[in-house]
Amino acid sequence: MDAPEDDGWSALAPGWAAAWGSFADPVRRVLLDATRTGPGTRLLDVGCGSGELLALAAERGADARGADAAPGMVALAAARAPAADVRVADAAHLPWPDASVDVVTAVATLHLVEDLDAALAEAVRVLVPGGLLAVAGWAEAALNDLDVVGAAVALADDDEPPPDGPLAREGGLEAVLTAAGLAVEASGVVGVPWSAADDAALVRGALLGEDPGTLARTGPVVVAAAVRFRTPDGGYLLRNAFRWAVARRP
Repeated sequence: MDAPEDDGWSALAPGWAAAWGSFADPVRRVLLDATRTGPGTRLLDVGCGSGELLALAAERGADARGADAAPGMVALAAARAPAADVRVADAAHLPWPDASVDVVTAVATLHLVEDLDAALAEAVRVLVPGGLLAVAGWAEAALNDLDVVGAAVALADDDEPPPDGPLAREGGLEAVLTAAGLAVEASGVVGVPWSAADDAALVRGALLGEDPGTLARTGPVVVAAAVRFRTPDGGYLLRNAFRWAVARRP
């Protein structure tokens, strides 16, 4: 998210949108409710991806803006939310004036940025005094069925599953927002289930962006790890969680 040049996400954009685009909608709706986003709210979604939050905000009458470092994602977002002002930009360099928006959102974005302090400072800069920053991201592995699959893939590759990052742990989001000079007003955990229609969709989603050789070699590992999440119709339902927090600029 911090690199202004395309980092490969453009090539993945269509596949990502198909498998994961609406996945985080439950927490997106929580953030929009918590910030009271409605008619006339000037909202900026940082790391907007394929534009799902922008579309939800537009449905509520918000004046939506979006930023993403990948041009391919920006193209999808602009098509999904045609009334929104969507631009290619990274989280640390937002091309909007000081104090120009009422709400900044960032969903599954902060853990990707190279300079978290710079990204938070930039979000604060574009907020009006009293504006709200609403953020969300993956909770700890213990709350995510997808991490069962990820751990199996890591084991098959003779790797260790990555540890929980600080933002995934209880209190992590609140701590970074407080350190950025914001007053935390609300936080919580939201369930974000992910489903796949069949084995092929499961493997495509879990191994998005991998080459054909890796798909052939690791696909069976994914299917075996996910067998406990199989549904009677032959699909899969994996239950996961995002942590979220909303904080106000002084």
